[in-house]
Amino acid sequence: MNALAVARSPDEGLSVDGVAVHFGGLVAISDMTFKTSGSEIVSLIGPNGAGKTTAFNVITGFQRPTQGAVSYRGTPLVGLKPHQVAALGLVRTFQRTSVFATNTVLDNLKIGLHRQSRTGLLTALLALPSERASEARLIAEAWEILEFVGIADRAHQIAGTLPYGEQRLLGVALALAGRPSMLLLDEPVSGMNPTETANFLRLLRALRAKDIAILLVEHDVPMVMEISDRIVVLNYGRIIAEGSPAEIQSNPEVIAAYLGQGATLA
Repeated sequence: MNALAVARSPDEGLSVDGVAVHFGGLVAISDMTFKTSGSEIVSLIGPNGAGKTTAFNVITGFQRPTQGAVSYRGTPLVGLKPHQVAALGLVRTFQRTSVFATNTVLDNLKIGLHRQSRTGLLTALLALPSERASEARLIAEAWEILEFVGIADRAHQIAGTLPYGEQRLLGVALALAGRPSMLLLDEPVSGMNPTETANFLRLLRALRAKDIAILLVEHDVPMVMEISDRIVVLNYGRIIAEGSPAEIQSNPEVIAAYLGQGATLA
């Protein structure tokens, strides 16, 4: 099986309709509505506290909205648990790297793939004859994913000893082990140097070429402007703008929101 093959859907993607999230008297998100389609890269941006991570939590089942609906390819998501959302093809990475730090890079991928397999990890470790062919296929998938993200040469290195940028790439590799049709990336280039960021941009373009859609939360505005097909801008829990990078860069309300935080859109 091709580990990077995903189920195709011509246009329908993620739909967020009238979502609001209240924490007591605090309004974290107010009437958020947007859609994605195809394999486009859509970015959620906004100053600190704008509601970006809360939006991710709602979409991926970690937070139930106070009101509104979320669906993916026509399937309602509100009320589903995170693993049920992931099973539909929406797989998320987090701000902090989430790898098995004491295992090798290759074993990280094997663990991730076993989670998607009917073959139990213990059964595979016992190397029962009936499972050897399945195990060989999983190992081949693991190598395929590592080659794709560019860290196959680190396969036998302990994951916790990788440089930070390569740990983030391993995090994406683990997400790809879930065979997603859409990746939700939460500040993936945070802490990366310019070379690591440039490598990550190449990976995002390669993912899009594989028909894997991407929803991105990121504070690196120049990076967002370079990679995004569309951008949704949040401020104080509400959407203040949506459009192409060129449209967002010239939007007065967006500029005011960012300049108020000491950031630029260049």
